[in-house]
Amino acid sequence: MLRKLLGLRQVAQRTISTASRRPFENKVPEKQKLFQEDNGIPVHLKGGIADALLYRATMILTVGGKTFGMLGL
Repeated sequence: MLRKLLGLRQVAQRTISTASRRPFENKVPEKQKLFQEDNGIPVHLKGGIADALLYRATMILTVGGKTFGMLGL
């Protein structure tokens, strides 16, 4: 039983590490340029199609919820 606990301890120590195995690219400067660009697009839509879809879904749910709430449905 002690051997199993020691084995579990070694596995836990190996999986939790502060060193990054895969270095990742810093994309912050690119995103800053994109969001600071003055191109007439609202900031909440500058992220692309995903932002546009989330915005539209939010508006549909908001207006739909308000409408159904007023009707008492």
